[in-house]
Amino acid sequence: MRHDALIVGGSFAGLSAAMQLARARRNVCVVDAGAPRNRFAAASHGFFGQDGTPPLEMIAGARDKLLAYPSVEFIKGSVVAGSADGAGGFTVSLHGGEEISTHKLLLSFGVQDGLPDIAGIGERWGKSVLHCPYCHGYEFGGRSLGLLFHSGAPADHALLIAEWGPTTLFLNGGEGPDAEVRTRLRSRGVAIEPGRIAGLEGQRADLAGVRIDDGRLVPVGAMFVAPHTRPASPLAEQLGCAFDDGPMGRVLRTDAMKMTTVPGVYAAGDLAMTFSNATLASADGLMAGVSMHRSLVFGA
Repeated sequence: MRHDALIVGGSFAGLSAAMQLARARRNVCVVDAGAPRNRFAAASHGFFGQDGTPPLEMIAGARDKLLAYPSVEFIKGSVVAGSADGAGGFTVSLHGGEEISTHKLLLSFGVQDGLPDIAGIGERWGKSVLHCPYCHGYEFGGRSLGLLFHSGAPADHALLIAEWGPTTLFLNGGEGPDAEVRTRLRSRGVAIEPGRIAGLEGQRADLAGVRIDDGRLVPVGAMFVAPHTRPASPLAEQLGCAFDDGPMGRVLRTDAMKMTTVPGVYAAGDLAMTFSNATLASADGLMAGVSMHRSLVFGA
């Protein structure tokens, strides 16, 4: 069977796109490996009508609603290769050897987060080591907060974090922001810790403080970290899609209708956005699904 649309990645963006296509009565196949980026978080915050709901619960509920449409097929697995099929469509190969053909293809498999090599970060990721104050800052409001500085982030990002609590900017032995930015930070009460970090400490996933290599423990209840990202699959590169450099990693290039530089291949979600969260990913997927349907109708 040749599907109207094949969606690689069944999280917020992919499922939102699939819903638009299913409601247009198109044959849709969603392939998902079951490892969404936000699986480490206990709850998703700020999402319309779903504040505080676990991300995996939100995804499972959306998938159940999607599968109520008879034209939808869901496959648990990984796509390992893909190419144009010479007939105006695409063929992808799954990890188990199965091949699927489609007229239109959506890449919504997201990104993987590359965390700094600091002891104690990995086991606290999504719990007390966080990436987005709008997603998780409220729950730590009023506590001592930390921000790990790195060269790709805005120099005055600590000013934003300070909205949620007293903040320390950790330079981890690096040079940090320039004198002008340091003056602005100090005027807002942001402390600057220049020492190299030996590790993060606390009970289980909780964070009690940041250990500096000179032995000091700086009390911190949550640490904000901007991870470097990379595509969660090589499929976009295999298809020849172009990327742009973003502050945290490469971003898949799309036009206003969410099509990549390869005609017939669309992208949505974290893979194709510089700034990302669940709400934006879902909206991005909605736009991609509508655009794919219009392309099937009008042949664009």
